[in-house]
Amino acid sequence: MRYLSLFSGIEAATQAWQPLGWECVAVSEIEPFPCAVLEHHYPHVPNLGDVTKITEQQIKDLGQIDLIVFGSPCQNLSVAGNRKGFDGEQSSLFFDAMRIINYAKQHNGLRFALWENVLGAFSSNNGDDFTAVVSEMAGLPNLDTPTNKWGKEGAAVGDNGLLEWSVLDAQWFGLAQRRKRVFALLDTGNWQDRQPILLERRGLRGDTPPSRETRQNTTTNTDKGTYREGGFGEFVSTDVGATVKASGGCLGGGSESLAISPVYCGTFNDALYDCSIDVAPTLRAGSNGQVQAVAIAGNIIGRTDGNGGNGNGYDDSGACYTLTTNDRHAVGYKDVVRKLMPLESERLQGFPDNFTKIPYRNKDAEQCPLGARYKALGNSMAVNVMAWIGRSINEAVTNGNQR
Repeated sequence: MRYLSLFSGIEAATQAWQPLGWECVAVSEIEPFPCAVLEHHYPHVPNLGDVTKITEQQIKDLGQIDLIVFGSPCQNLSVAGNRKGFDGEQSSLFFDAMRIINYAKQHNGLRFALWENVLGAFSSNNGDDFTAVVSEMAGLPNLDTPTNKWGKEGAAVGDNGLLEWSVLDAQWFGLAQRRKRVFALLDTGNWQDRQPILLERRGLRGDTPPSRETRQNTTTNTDKGTYREGGFGEFVSTDVGATVKASGGCLGGGSESLAISPVYCGTFNDALYDCSIDVAPTLRAGSNGQVQAVAIAGNIIGRTDGNGGNGNGYDDSGACYTLTTNDRHAVGYKDVVRKLMPLESERLQGFPDNFTKIPYRNKDAEQCPLGARYKALGNSMAVNVMAWIGRSINEAVTNGNQR
């Protein structure tokens, strides 16, 4: 499979699909730091730059393209954004991607187009934005928004072929992160002779969250507490929370006070862990459910669902909150609280350790800016989810109706 990656970021798609033998014919990215990451890891893959300026001839010159993947900017579709939907400048880039897809259908033998976005795509502009996605991708002009809104799984057949969509959560695919994203896959080829891809049976796509219930042989540290920012990325115990601010603070979003719950201690993968250490370990969850640390949300305001941060601000299930470009999530262990390290964020997204630790702007990798690494990782797709989609496409293309 030969694919073109638009709005490439740091290329979760290539990390996922290179092991399948797929070839990336080109990327398209304009942000300076992700461009540097791409140049560092994939120096021989051309970067076409701004999608609004990509020409028909440029696409034609790439030769065979079997698939285009595009995670168009979601700022105007997210519940954390301004909800302008496709009326917003950034999210309207979706239509530039569709222009490029049409070029590739005409000149390059394109079969598949894969779109990724936030769950806000279903509800922005009262559902009309996802109507536009289905209409444009499937080829269904004058499509109306369903009166009962869009479901999180579905399919549509239009002039362009079969469009499947489904919500996939990174925690279903071996990552300790709750990260739900909607994926929509267009197949312009012989989709009648294969089984669904994104609508695969639940037991085969791994969409059962790992069991994280605390087992009987664990002890519980009952220390709870409130913490305020004492320095960048460091928190100190306090009886009174810090002043609530609308912005600022190392966590982003104005969050400068944290609450921590009890932390479970005991065995992890049959090894005994000491709960008296003073340094918080890397966040991870064991297969038997014990956790070493508590995930703390970058935005812990107790809002209602659909309006940003919600709940009590901590999660002791072993899964991290969704990584974002603005929030700086923290991790708590006994009476130590610290923000997640970039390496932990890389692991939560399925990237190799220190993938984003690169030489940048005439400085060596040891001086790579942390803020740029966090932002790039928060913007990325989850590698494990993309790998599952790639394998599913391979099976569909190879086996057809024998799957």
